[in-house]
Amino acid sequence: MPKLRAHNIAISLDGFATGEDRTFEAPFGHAGGRLMQWFFPTRTFVRVSGHESEAVGSGETGVDDDFAARAWQGIGAEIMGRGKFGPQTGPWEDEEWRGWWGDEPPFHSPVVVLTHHPRPDIEVGETTFLFRDAQPQAALDLAFELAQGHDVRLGGGPTMIREFLEADLVDELHVVVVPIILGRGVRLWDGQEGLEQRFDVATTASPSGVVHLVFTRKTDRSA
Repeated sequence: MPKLRAHNIAISLDGFATGEDRTFEAPFGHAGGRLMQWFFPTRTFVRVSGHESEAVGSGETGVDDDFAARAWQGIGAEIMGRGKFGPQTGPWEDEEWRGWWGDEPPFHSPVVVLTHHPRPDIEVGETTFLFRDAQPQAALDLAFELAQGHDVRLGGGPTMIREFLEADLVDELHVVVVPIILGRGVRLWDGQEGLEQRFDVATTASPSGVVHLVFTRKTDRSA
């Protein structure tokens, strides 16, 4: 049965998954690239971002790449919040914005963008972005239909992930704890007291200094 999976969700030691003051130039706000420093050297990042070259090489393998690569395995569609697509809020004032990923986004599949202000769907390279005002279950039903039997990736940001956790729709959640203190931003765990009781939790430390946590839905929900 297809699953809803979230991967590579990086948080600081104080629980923030993004910083404050997000802009077009700073997708993570004042956090800059610090939350994803473990990801950038991986072979997976180099491949999906199109940065592979003789100068850069093909990227690093190892623990971090093993976890990073799973985000693209068996996925047929993605759900993301509007904040991951762009920093705009309110009615769309500029529908020319097509995301941070350039002419060939790394998704290569349908992406359902949740927003209270729908706009026409757009195709960017091999990726179709569908803008919908939908509750978590309705969004997941649409994504499963688009995924055609494959799993659906829950892409973030943290506010949207919390909504899907509160709706008890997440089958697997991969969180990367990065050894930095952000102090402000948007937390992942707010309101999630007792979450661990619904999941089996596996922990893997990486030589890069991050810790990978994988929350897998328990088959016996009474446990």
